[in-house]
Amino acid sequence: MKKENNSAHNHNRGSFSGRIGYVLAVAGSAVGLGNIWRFPYLAAKYGGGIFLLIYILLTASFGYVLIMSETALGRMTRKSPVGAFEHFGKTKSFKIGGWLNAVIPMLIVPYYSTIGGWVIKYLVEYFKGNVQAVAEDGYFGNFISDSWQVELWFLVFAALVFIIILGGVQNGVERMSKIMMPVLVVLAVVVTIYSVTRPGAVEGVKYFLIPNVKNFSWMTVVAAMGQMFYSLSIAMGILYTYGSYVRKDMDIERSTTQVEVFDTGIAILAGLMIIPAVFSFSGGNPETLQAGPSLMFITLPKVFASMGFGTATGIVFFILVLLAALTSAVSLMETSVSTFMDELHWSRKKCCGLMVVIMIVLGTASSMGYGLLDFIRIFGMNFLDFFDFMTNSVMMPLAALATCVLILRVVGIDGMEKEIEQSSPFRRKKLYRVFIKYFATICLIIILLSSIANVLGIISM
Repeated sequence: MKKENNSAHNHNRGSFSGRIGYVLAVAGSAVGLGNIWRFPYLAAKYGGGIFLLIYILLTASFGYVLIMSETALGRMTRKSPVGAFEHFGKTKSFKIGGWLNAVIPMLIVPYYSTIGGWVIKYLVEYFKGNVQAVAEDGYFGNFISDSWQVELWFLVFAALVFIIILGGVQNGVERMSKIMMPVLVVLAVVVTIYSVTRPGAVEGVKYFLIPNVKNFSWMTVVAAMGQMFYSLSIAMGILYTYGSYVRKDMDIERSTTQVEVFDTGIAILAGLMIIPAVFSFSGGNPETLQAGPSLMFITLPKVFASMGFGTATGIVFFILVLLAALTSAVSLMETSVSTFMDELHWSRKKCCGLMVVIMIVLGTASSMGYGLLDFIRIFGMNFLDFFDFMTNSVMMPLAALATCVLILRVVGIDGMEKEIEQSSPFRRKKLYRVFIKYFATICLIIILLSSIANVLGIISM
């Protein structure tokens, strides 16, 4: 009886209308806040052009293998992460592997929505014409310590995400991606053109695009590997879920290549938006770019305030960032809702209601972590920083390792190749086989250990 119910559930599962919808949805999940501020910051810190070159090489190899693996497993099982793992076995280890992939987006989307709320706040201020006010020293710190104001903007962002999710796969996720992603690309190109034409910006362009071997270090590889890992939405359950929505005749390899190109293209545009502008503002000092998370909310507003069209530039930039944040948050939320639908056999509305509760509890903790709840520290971190560390530095590498073990020990490389070849020739079969067999687990262990070592202060990233 249970088997019949599951079969009916799979039959009624949402799906993408075609390859374009899928590609834009996955690209939307990949293009987020990490692309807009994290990529330029890391590129500036770890050698500019040489970092970019290594990132592209890793994306075309390691990233490709993991995207293909998760998408193919999703399509093979027609399940989100928990169901996908349990399809191959009901033991404790399979359950842990599945839930590890499934829980990550549930933990990420609340604090991610808090940052999305920050973006809306800044966008509103630029619409008001407060370009000089947001650039003042202490503005950002005063804002994030005002817990009730941060909570308000967090709820506004979360509401936007829920409205899209309630629409379902085609009417919600796919429709949003088809509208927002082209708009995002156009805005990114406009801001990039404006940025690279600023006086003194050419040196920033050269630093970012031209590889210089003298700037290379082992940490360049580690940082590029970590950024590639997070940027492509690997180990967040997203690719399992979206893979379960695609038809058996869709060319997975071609779609994966398009996602890689799209994601890398946006990352490069983000670098060209930010690095030349900050170079111009700072007189060519790359250290100005190493502000990390504060780059978008402290450094860039100062850059915009120094421009002749600062208000207009700020509006366009933060609309761009908001679109990127929304597409990623929707993917994270959709994965969480899909997991609940699969495991609890509830309606989409009911599962969205459950995520509302999770969002409000964890999101409020993150929103107030710099204000009312600042006295609560976990390993010396406030709630937002702790959730970020646990998901990005610990859980995601472990989740990806679980996927690799599942393929190598249970499904088999031959089984993966058979699934992929259902829809098209497997053009990069040799690359896939070599990487999944010999390199993937090593790379993931390096990311895990280096990230933990960085937080503990053993190494500096």
